[in-house]
Amino acid sequence: MKKAVIATALLFMGAQLQAAPAPVIEAAENTSPSLSGTDLNSRVSRLERLMKARNQAQLQMQQMFDQLQAEVSELRGQIESQQYQVQQMVERQRQLYQELSRIETQLKSGASLPSAGIPASGGSAAVATPNLSLSEAEAYQQAVDLVLKQRRYDDAIPAFRQFIENYPQSSYTANSHYWLGQLLFNKGELTEAKTAFNTVVSQYPDSAKRADSLLKLGLIAAESGDKAGATQYFNRVVKEYGNSNAAKLAKKELSKG
Repeated sequence: MKKAVIATALLFMGAQLQAAPAPVIEAAENTSPSLSGTDLNSRVSRLERLMKARNQAQLQMQQMFDQLQAEVSELRGQIESQQYQVQQMVERQRQLYQELSRIETQLKSGASLPSAGIPASGGSAAVATPNLSLSEAEAYQQAVDLVLKQRRYDDAIPAFRQFIENYPQSSYTANSHYWLGQLLFNKGELTEAKTAFNTVVSQYPDSAKRADSLLKLGLIAAESGDKAGATQYFNRVVKEYGNSNAAKLAKKELSKG
């Protein structure tokens, strides 16, 4: 009986132990770092500022790019305009060369030329007077037109002289000296022609007409009876401008002996 009671008691205690709930252990706090509301707002504000700065930089870059495109277009237009002006000037020079060459040929052949101061279309003589309201290029073109269009060769001489006086530093001054010398040479005024050609040779070493000026100095020397001086000038043309048309003409003169 006693054993039965003890056994019953043990069974009851086991049942109580089994029915007893497991001890509750509170979960430990999360130890990983967390963002507070203030830190999050600060970071969002910083990102907004960065985005705004980047957008402003992109806008400025686009404005600069547009401005550069406009400047390039403007420069391209200026270059095209200048190229056209250069082509026009080259064409006028070519016509002038041809006209002066024709005059020189006529003089050598003894053919008559139009009377000085009378336009080719006829009419009364007109005295060439400088127009101070003209621009530099217009004044030069006016002197050229006296030869090419109007064939007023005597009037062209003072016109070129006036241009040289008014525009001594012009890009057309060297050519003006040359054509002044050419017109004087055609008239037989060799001393003054020599002075004009010498000016081109000595003062404008980069002029496109320097070779032709040396050649003309040689022709003036030959016509003046200075054979040694002529040979010296012709040799200079060949030595300094070996591949030019002036050099070819100088070689031709040298071959005459």
